[in-house]
Amino acid sequence: MESLIFFLFGAAICILVYAFLRAFSLNKKIPGGIVKKTWRLLYYLIGLLVAGYLAILLFPSLPDMSRQVILGIILLAVAVFIVKVINLLYRIIVDLGL
Repeated sequence: MESLIFFLFGAAICILVYAFLRAFSLNKKIPGGIVKKTWRLLYYLIGLLVAGYLAILLFPSLPDMSRQVILGIILLAVAVFIVKVINLLYRIIVDLGL
């Protein structure tokens, strides 16, 4: 069971690192304004998620309370990330007039 958890966390970290690199590379192509500020916040949130996953994966001997706090931070970051992505896409759709 521990190897499955290790694999899942490892896969999540790899996907998040890819997303972070992709978001960072696109940051240079996005013009300034609200979209750029929102995009910058998105890749900061991706970085926070990677740090949280790494903390849980690399420090398995953390007390349960610490692990729950880290997990809570990860879940909060995911929730904020989802809201920001939806708001960003909404603004883009409105600007396109769709």
